[in-house]
Amino acid sequence: MNVPVDRRRPERPELSANREGDSPAVDARLLPATLACWAAMLITIICGWRAGLGLVGVLAISIALVVVPVWRGVGQAKRCLVWTVLAALAAALGFALAGAWYESRAGTHPLRQLPAGSVVTADAVVGDPEPLPGRSFGGRQWVMRATVHEFRWGTHTVDQHADVTVLMPEQVWSELVPGQRVSFRARLDRPWRHDLTVAVLRAQGPPNRIGPRPWWQAVASAVRDHLAAASRRALPPDAAGLLPGLIDGDISRLPDNVRENFKEVDLTHLVAVSGTNVSIVLAAVLLGTRALTFGPRWSAAVATVALIAFVILARPSPSVLRAAAMGAVAVLAILTGRRKQALPALCTAVIVLIALSPELSVDIGFALSVAATLSLILVAPIWSRWLESRGWPQPLAEAFGVAAAAFAVTTPIIAALTGHISGVAILANVLVEPVVAPITLVGALAALLSCVYPPVAVWLLDLTEYPLKWLLFVAEHGASLGISLPLPKGLAGAGVAMVLVIGAVAVLGALGRYRGPGPGIRPVRTGQPPRRRIER
Repeated sequence: MNVPVDRRRPERPELSANREGDSPAVDARLLPATLACWAAMLITIICGWRAGLGLVGVLAISIALVVVPVWRGVGQAKRCLVWTVLAALAAALGFALAGAWYESRAGTHPLRQLPAGSVVTADAVVGDPEPLPGRSFGGRQWVMRATVHEFRWGTHTVDQHADVTVLMPEQVWSELVPGQRVSFRARLDRPWRHDLTVAVLRAQGPPNRIGPRPWWQAVASAVRDHLAAASRRALPPDAAGLLPGLIDGDISRLPDNVRENFKEVDLTHLVAVSGTNVSIVLAAVLLGTRALTFGPRWSAAVATVALIAFVILARPSPSVLRAAAMGAVAVLAILTGRRKQALPALCTAVIVLIALSPELSVDIGFALSVAATLSLILVAPIWSRWLESRGWPQPLAEAFGVAAAAFAVTTPIIAALTGHISGVAILANVLVEPVVAPITLVGALAALLSCVYPPVAVWLLDLTEYPLKWLLFVAEHGASLGISLPLPKGLAGAGVAMVLVIGAVAVLGALGRYRGPGPGIRPVRTGQPPRRRIER
């Protein structure tokens, strides 16, 4: 008996899912380990090394309780979950132990033992000096993180490394570059916050440079100076102060009123060299190499060089380091030919960065950067498709989905830090999104040409005048509306903001379901099979 065989190729589930508009499953196996490591380091640094050792004991007991059912044998369905939890607990134990060691070293450092107000002479390697908001008297001050290699107090000399915060007047301190070694006199103060810094050093005079500055930072500093000079020649004052901030994070010439306007409408990430800037530059480089028919290895090599050059130019900061790690993962994916999912790449970047720089675990800028990236991976695609199903055009739906997702996820952190929620943040981000990429690409090209032939760089920067004026217009008029909800700072404000965000999302979702599907979508009646057209 001949049985008819269906020779049609079986349908691949991922293709059918894509055709139906469903997103593929997200690989979240690294997410528990990432959150556990971050929380372990955060708790240890904030609460002290004793609390860290207590956390190590709790995690060790938890691991023992998890290992027993694993060795006794569990079902195949539960084995993956058990091993995921076990890996997260083991990684958190290691981070808690490391955090306790770092915190113990900071707490017992000789610089921490000196009385406040002591005058010391420190030899240190400086970080990236940043300007503080201007004051009505006393001139502008700068702040930076530095690593003390040796300090002298009276007749005593101590040779032991320590991370410190340096507060100094503008003068020649603003001319220093990261990695430069200096010697200076300072008055000792207690650390401002728990971030593994041993003390705050208030500089009492100009620094004495010890040796030349690193050549790569000297080149980066020259590029930044040439770009700033070309901006002043090509653009009005406010735009000339804003452009370097968008390209390389240099906000030293950004007027205070412009900075406050950007802060009021939650656009400060544009002048912080976030992952958006790195993504734009890497995408342009990879598209260029593809147009030149470069192979995967050469494309990865060019992208790596561009990534390193951009990070040096922008000077390392929490957001830049996170964005650089994500870019490195993307370049590695191209080199190996394997497709990496976005969430595992972000989790890997967070774990590596916190392991290399534990102070990032308590850095608000780093938390904002990671939260915004997480929202783009998990929330933005869902919300964009939801808006498209209600008749929104695809570009507008994607823009609003991205802005709303980033706003919803980062709002509790911003509320805890600033004590307010901007009512125009989503609209402001949507309005400025079309001009961010052109400004970034043209500005980066002008930065390179400003060192070779400045007139061409000035001509290129002329093209950015109206996009920059649009950014300033949106920030100024958005801030002038004064639509802001005051909240308490700290955990209370974060909790209130989270409740408000969840409530707003629930209300909008209910209204969307009440209004029914958008145009072009016909609901299927229950109890009746869909009619099929019979082909003759």
